[in-house]
Parts: sequence; C-alpha cells; structure tokens
Amino acid sequence: MGEALLGLKRSAMCGELRESNIGSNFTVMGWVQRKRNLGGLIFVDLRDRTGILQVVFGEEINKEAFEKADNVRSEYCIAVTGEIVLRESPNPNMPTGMIELKGHNIKILSESETPPIYIKENLDAAENIRLKYRYLDLRRPDMQKIFITRSKTAKVVRDYLSDNGFLEVDTPTLTKSTPEGARDYLVPSRNYPGMFYALPQSPQIFKQLLMVSGFDKYFQIAKCYRDEDLRANRQPEFTQVDIEMSFVEVDDVIAVNEGLIKKVFKEILDVDVETPIKRMPYKEAMEKYGSDKPDLRFGMEIVDISNEVKNADFKVFKDAIEIKGSIRAIKVENCANMGRKDLDRLGEFVKTYKAKGLAWIAVKEEEIKSPIAKFLTEEELKNIIEKVDAKQGDLILIVADSNKVVLQSLGALRLELAKKLELLKDNTEFNFVWITEFPLLSYNEEENRYQAEHHPFTMPMDEDIEFLDTDPGKVRAKAYDIVLNGEELGGGSIRIHDSKLQEKMFNVLGFTKEKAWERFGFLLEAFKFGPPPHGGLAFGFDRLIMFLAGTDNIKDVIAFPKNQNAYDPMSEAPNVVDDVQLKELGIAKISHQE
Repeated sequence: MGEALLGLKRSAMCGELRESNIGSNFTVMGWVQRKRNLGGLIFVDLRDRTGILQVVFGEEINKEAFEKADNVRSEYCIAVTGEIVLRESPNPNMPTGMIELKGHNIKILSESETPPIYIKENLDAAENIRLKYRYLDLRRPDMQKIFITRSKTAKVVRDYLSDNGFLEVDTPTLTKSTPEGARDYLVPSRNYPGMFYALPQSPQIFKQLLMVSGFDKYFQIAKCYRDEDLRANRQPEFTQVDIEMSFVEVDDVIAVNEGLIKKVFKEILDVDVETPIKRMPYKEAMEKYGSDKPDLRFGMEIVDISNEVKNADFKVFKDAIEIKGSIRAIKVENCANMGRKDLDRLGEFVKTYKAKGLAWIAVKEEEIKSPIAKFLTEEELKNIIEKVDAKQGDLILIVADSNKVVLQSLGALRLELAKKLELLKDNTEFNFVWITEFPLLSYNEEENRYQAEHHPFTMPMDEDIEFLDTDPGKVRAKAYDIVLNGEELGGGSIRIHDSKLQEKMFNVLGFTKEKAWERFGFLLEAFKFGPPPHGGLAFGFDRLIMFLAGTDNIKDVIAFPKNQNAYDPMSEAPNVVDDVQLKELGIAKISHQE
C-alpha cells in the first residue's frame, strides 16, 4: 500500500544532482528503473523526467530503510531522503554517474504491477500496445525528451512573435461549417436542434477577421481538426502555429517567418539556418523535382529530353509527343552496374504512378547498354547523355507519357532511389526552400469546375488578375510554402481584401452570390468595412517538432495521438454515448445497411 507524503517535500530532481552537491542532504522522488540486491547493499536506479540517480541502501546506513527498499519493484513510485556521496564505481556515461544518494529514509508512495511495456529508450514494441498504455510509453526517457523539446519550442515561438509585436489571440473551436477542403468534424447543438457546429480545420476566417479588427499582427498555437483518411504522418487533430499580418506583401511575411525558423533552430538545436532562404517557383519545382515539396538534399534533377528524341523511331516516345506529353530522364550517379532485377523493380515502381514503363541507359566504361538503343541513333544516344550530363558509370532512367504522369513518376522515383542508395542518412542536414507562385486554381474534371488550390481567399498575382476572366488555369497565386527536406513545414498566402475581386473569385469557383454568402457571409459582411491588405502563414507545429526531435513518426510528438483509423486505443474514443444524451440533442441512431 502506498504511503502519503506527510509533509515530505522534493528538494531536487534526480538528473540535476552533481559532484558539487556532495555532503548535502536531498529528498528525491520518482520511479524505480531497476533494483539490485548485493547482499548488504541494495542499489536502486531512480528515474524522473530529468534523468536517473543511483540510490544506495545499506543495513549499516539505516536498517529499516534497507528492509523497505528490498520490497520495491520496477516502476514503484518512491520518495528517498539521504546524503549525496561520491560513487565508489563511477559511471562516466551517466550525467549523475560520479555520485549516488546514500538512502537514509524511503517512502513507497505507490506500488506498480509489472508494466506491459518496458520503460526504456528505443523501445521496440507494437504501436497499438504503446498507444493503449500511452501513459507508460510517455514515461520513457526518449519520449520525455521529445515533449521537453516541444514545450521549449512553443516558448521560443511565443517569445519571438511577442518580441516582434504579435498578439496571441484565441479563436473559437466551435464554429460554422464551411466545407471546401477536407471533411469537417461536426458537433450537434442541444439549443438548436438539427443544427451543428464544426471544429475548425484552421482558424483561417477568424484570423482574417482579426485583421479587419485592426489587431495588425496576430498569432496562435491553435488546435485544428480534419475528418480525412489518415495517411502517414496525418492526425485528425493537429496543432498549427498560425500567423497573420496587416499591410504586408509576400516578402514581409516571408521575412518574419524566416526569422522565426532561424530563432527556433538556433535555440533548440544550436543550428544556424542561413537566411534569406532559397526561393523556387512552383513551375521550376515541378519540372526539376516532380514535386511542390522538393527534397534538395541530393541531385537527380529531372531533365526534359523530348527535343533530343523527338524524331526517334520508338513508339513509346512518339505516343508521348503525340499527346503533347514529354520524355524526361534522371541521372543516377555510379549506378550503371545496377542489376536487372533492381531495374525491373524500379519499372514496376513507376507503374504505380501510372507510367507505362521505365527505359534505361547504362553508361559503362566499355559500352553504352540499353534495351532501347536499337530504336535510337548513335547521335540521339550521345545527345541524351550530354543533356543529362552523364559520366562513365552513371545510369539514366527515362519515362515518356503525359507531363503529369512523367513528372509524378520521376519525382517519386528520385525519392525512392535516394532511400535505396542511402543518400538521406544524415538527419542533421536541414535543407529549406520556399516554393512560390503556386497556381491559384486547379480544374476538377469530375465536378467540371475550377477549385482553389489553397483556399478561396488567396490573392492572385497582380499581373495575372486579367486571366481570371479568360484563362483561369494560368493565374498564379501570391502563395508560398516553406519546405524542409522534402516535407511541407508550413504554407500561406496574401489574402484578397477587395470585395469585388473576392466576388469574382467566388464566381470563377462556381459559387453563386447566394452560395458564397451562405458559406462565408460573416467574412464578406466584415469586408464591407475597410479591410486592410493582409496575409499570413501557418506552420505545422507537430511536423516542426518531428524535425527538431529527430523522429519520422508524428505520433511520437503528440501526447495522446490516434491510430491510423482515427481511434484511441487508450481511452477507446470514439465510443457510444447514452440514449439520453442523444435524445437531448434530438439525434436518432440509424443502422448502416448495405
């Protein structure tokens, strides 16, 4: 049975005591990592979130404490009072390894059953078990380090933005559904039967309203919710660092956020991020890397070789040119000797991105080998090799199809090769790039209409506004994403503040005036009253912490995450509720039948 504290006060944390504390008495509290009984001495490794301290109990030190210490087991929660002394057998691998606490008194605060998971670093346990016993998983030192990093990062963000004149303002989490992106999480209202609140996918409309309110510079570390199918590193609820500014253009927003990135990486990792960060237009990113979030830590840029083979007597190339597609290639250095099985696997890989196949040219010392060489003249082969700047020992991989398929498949292929060739092993390299000049709109073939690439309030580039009436697909946006090592870290835009232009935008998106007012009326109403030019950006806070903590799993940086099915094995949420609760809400259950 556990004992009460009875006025006992913790006077030190386990991991903070050092040789300078020798000769002083302290009370420490924590969990038993392990116990060793060596006859007349019992050694207990005591753990709290700052680290581990060795505690020694001896019959000669205090017989009662020694006997009580013999009863403790792993994960018992205990309090110990004693004197810091020099260890007879120091452990230089531990921060507290030169000292130990000579235990005079011990209180067993609570006992523990044998935990279903080991409380240790680098645990290799099934994710569903870790999530079911998350409170034990979070006891592990490597998990606690992540949440210390998360807490410190939130403070750095708040300090930096506050020092730069930003006000932290909360916005509602019960709001109106404005479906135009992912599916909303809905909350039924008891006071208004049949009506629903929505949980915010982002504070977008409210932060724009704060600009109308004259707050000028706003930020919030905000909870956001999206009811979508969970791919890797997506969670139904996540956290954004949300920022909005008035009287700004693209360069102003980028400058503030570069300062924030620089500050965070210096304070948390002591890494100097060089600013200004490189900028790359969307079109260049897609054509060189096949992605709007390119990983620039390695080369393998996509090269258009259509001109070099436009007259080739090869049906696959001819078909691509006929449909106004292209033939493009990537060069893989020092891989000319890649085996046929591996090449076949890469061919199957690009087929998952709708490519019909993968052609290859191996530039070997003695000869050029390629299954398509018979369809190409010597000059065409030479021109391809020159265009991609291939040297002896290099491998050229080629896809021919529509531009969309070619870029998508080669973009995925370069990432796949980078993993296979272990080009991304160094997780201390941070390669940032801003992607700018995104398309404002994309065409939805199924709905036969244009839709916003970001959201309906994104400002078109001034020189492209004229194309809204004639060629909407040509319009670029004043939008920007910050990309780190091939992951989108954050994104934002300058917003439309002119009501006539906003009306035109809704019109292009296929909204009637009535539909636009039905969905976004409170924002459009506010924009009648002198809205300032404004823009902002939102960082994915969880994703930022993943980089800072050196993990590639988003569940590691969220205290109580959901699994891939948006279910929490620990609290068993979502779950059924009482019929009484449903009745109060005017909700009846119906069974889902095929």
